[in-house]
Amino acid sequence: MRNDLKNIMDLFRDRQNIRRSLVLMCSVFLLMLTVCSCKRYEPLASGGDMTPENQTTEEDTSPVETETTEPESETEPEFIDTRTPVKVKALYLASKPVGNNERMDEIIKVLDETELNAVVIDIKDDYGKVTYAMDLPYLSELESIEVAVEDMSSLLKKLKEHEIYCIGRIVTMRDPHLGRVKPEWMLTKQDGTLYKDNSGYGWVNPYKEEYWDYILGIALQAGKDGFDEIQFDYIRFCTDKGADDCIFEEQDVKGRDKTTVISELCSYLSENIRNAGVYMSCDVFGTIIGSKLDSRAVGQDYPAMAMSVDYICPMIYPSHYGNGNFGIDHPDLEPYKAILGACKRSKNALSSYLSEGERVAVVRPWLQAFTATWLGKGNYMTYDKNAIRQEIQGVYDAGYDEWILWNPSVKYDYTGFLTKTQGEEEAKRIEESRAAIPEEELTEAAETFPVELEEALKDGELSGEDESILLEDGPIITYE
Repeated sequence: MRNDLKNIMDLFRDRQNIRRSLVLMCSVFLLMLTVCSCKRYEPLASGGDMTPENQTTEEDTSPVETETTEPESETEPEFIDTRTPVKVKALYLASKPVGNNERMDEIIKVLDETELNAVVIDIKDDYGKVTYAMDLPYLSELESIEVAVEDMSSLLKKLKEHEIYCIGRIVTMRDPHLGRVKPEWMLTKQDGTLYKDNSGYGWVNPYKEEYWDYILGIALQAGKDGFDEIQFDYIRFCTDKGADDCIFEEQDVKGRDKTTVISELCSYLSENIRNAGVYMSCDVFGTIIGSKLDSRAVGQDYPAMAMSVDYICPMIYPSHYGNGNFGIDHPDLEPYKAILGACKRSKNALSSYLSEGERVAVVRPWLQAFTATWLGKGNYMTYDKNAIRQEIQGVYDAGYDEWILWNPSVKYDYTGFLTKTQGEEEAKRIEESRAAIPEEELTEAAETFPVELEEALKDGELSGEDESILLEDGPIITYE
């Protein structure tokens, strides 16, 4: 994994050195230069522009004066970070309640009175639609806007008045809408038809770099509209049944494997979003942490992604771990132990990078606030306020400070949250206790091999290499 990271960084350095060499050559021979654009797409037929605001095009550049222009400096200007971090304790809010003024007033009141200080709001939802009116022509042309929040700017202003941190969620690769209007960007089967997952949804091909600017434009506009942070969900390859049969053209792949291209995408988005003064986070499967098989299947390299973004948000729902994980017979029945084990696994995966002084993202886990009845009798429990409090305690005891609760129906028991004062007192106690307790080493039981992975593999068979990795690292859970 460390070698993969090195290859990625070497690739970026090689590109930068080539660019600098070209500039110097052009200066020697007194050629006319133009500033290179970051555009990764072909313009839409009607002229719709998907160029991010902080990038340039040929129309807004001018030739360099050969007699007076100095060669470009080889040192890039130092980035001055003016952003203010917040230790987030957040709720996920779907677009419908956000668009309901009365419901939002109730939620804001809860945040005013409790330890909660942040919300996650859908910008681009699970159906591929942008949830509020954006002044981006290409979104209108592709009919990608479906307004659920009539006045997002006013809502964001109101949230800021109440000192509520605002995270905008962008569902990245799963996009049934674009499957209808931009099929050339989508995953395609060998017979030429579009691939659809178990829910009947299409997925974007992550190798289609034109799409990178599509979502970057949305992210930059959301930051301009007032979001403090942009969070990318489903920033991965699909692992549902049949996904292995999808074809990828070499002209798109360019020799890159899944983890390399997803890491490149994260770096590309992060650099542009950071320069716009907005934080960026990525959601990842909890099961990829420490598992080469899981990582390669979805294309998410945990350390590589953590080194390029501001926040990394592993989805460590106890219900998503197979029986036997962390030495627990049924993880969903023991929320504290499951979360503690998952968070410690995260710390172990990133510890060597932190010790070497590398820039590593803040870890902010997604916690389970739903009841996983599909696990069957005896394998699940009701995730009430007590279960959620156990999860939160697991986060704190592992050494992390932030968390987000996920309930797709946005039904939360607000009586389980601390008051503002209680939350501040708890934070002080935690800080004092951590100073006196050394880090513990994580020991884990072997993971089991669930049927979900077997169904996701081509012909239900593992290669020799995959089988050895599976025995070493454990399985992937393919549902969310």
